[in-house]
Amino acid sequence: MGMTLTEKILANHSGASSVEPGESVWVDVDVLMTHDVCGPPSIGIFKNQFGEDARVWDKEKLVIIPDHYIFTKDKYANRNVDILRAFAADQDLPYFYDVGSEDYKGVCHIALPEEGFTRPGEVLFGTDSHTCTAGAFGQFATGIGNTDAAFIMGTGQLWVKVPETMRFEFEGTSMPPYIMAKDIILKIIGDIGVDGATYRTMEFGGPGISVMSMEDRMTLTNMVIEAGGKNGVVEPDAKTEAYVRQRTDKDFEPVYSDPDATYHSKYRYNLEDMVPMVAKPHSPDNKATALELEGTKLDRAYIGSCTGGKLSDFEAAAEIIAGNDLKLDTYIVPATTEIAEGLETHTLNGKPLIDIFREAGCKIGQASCAACLGGPSDTFGRLNNQEVCISTTNRNYPGRMGSKESQVYLASPYTVAASAVTGKITDPRVFIQQTVI
Repeated sequence: MGMTLTEKILANHSGASSVEPGESVWVDVDVLMTHDVCGPPSIGIFKNQFGEDARVWDKEKLVIIPDHYIFTKDKYANRNVDILRAFAADQDLPYFYDVGSEDYKGVCHIALPEEGFTRPGEVLFGTDSHTCTAGAFGQFATGIGNTDAAFIMGTGQLWVKVPETMRFEFEGTSMPPYIMAKDIILKIIGDIGVDGATYRTMEFGGPGISVMSMEDRMTLTNMVIEAGGKNGVVEPDAKTEAYVRQRTDKDFEPVYSDPDATYHSKYRYNLEDMVPMVAKPHSPDNKATALELEGTKLDRAYIGSCTGGKLSDFEAAAEIIAGNDLKLDTYIVPATTEIAEGLETHTLNGKPLIDIFREAGCKIGQASCAACLGGPSDTFGRLNNQEVCISTTNRNYPGRMGSKESQVYLASPYTVAASAVTGKITDPRVFIQQTVI
């Protein structure tokens, strides 16, 4: 009997010829990532269990990327970064992307692929639930807790239960011009619910996946955790290899699902039938179409995060914002410093993206997680009181972006930009097709 892509990777990394869902195996780890929130407690547990003078299992495989609570005067947040600095220096870690240095990157989930750590066929663990983003590159990537991270630091292995796999097939030869991957994943999460993929793999495939860019695929896999998924994965292809080869010279071995692999369930979607989607407060599965919510009053618009702060997200937003006055406070927060540079160098009709946003009155934030998860009281972008925000981020639970009294609608960069222009939730087809829906 054949295996799915995820099952093959776990078998390859456990020394087994095959594995089955529900089976638990010791898995060799290719990359461990941690950041400023979970890094310090993971380091503390590592030292407690392995000794104050213990060395990590392989310093070439440990990546530390501070990104959450960094542009703040909060002394506890600052102390966390100090702990990372001391540990990186003591362990002589080559992949520590320190705040305030020329190495600083920004959001870990986008920095990992930019720096070539997301390689097909490998196993990547991170102390953050959205580590599943890396599955877009055909690898097994998932979030873990501090204790598991500490164990990997000392041993390079982890005990893993093999998940069942749900298959999501995309049909169609092109994406409609008003549709983004965010619309697709919001539709899927709305269909199966926030617990619909609990401890399962969400595997994305079919002919429609080939028309998606790597950043599109990253948006899909990023939000599988919002459906309860253990990991998300896309089979690697020429686009995957081209992206990874540009960023690393390390060897990797792509893995593919067998034609006779067994799946828990299969879902099919036609890209050409998709419409702009929105997740209403206070859950990512509280779905509606943008058209159904047309006219909902807003106070703020936010374009950023690991989900919606990639270069293609800003290119999309600029298409709508260019030449328009905005009726909302609108925030532009690049996920990484590389993307921030891209806003300066990439143009639309000859004008740099950053100039389009500045001329429209957008507020530009520094590369980081920023307001996506609230943070210390002085962290950029905190929501206050009962504001209503439309955002390209991944979660809209009460208090996620600051005040528990606020409301957050999740949408694509197209929909967020269209709504920023009108001051209310707006179907972006009005701008992109120049027609009334």
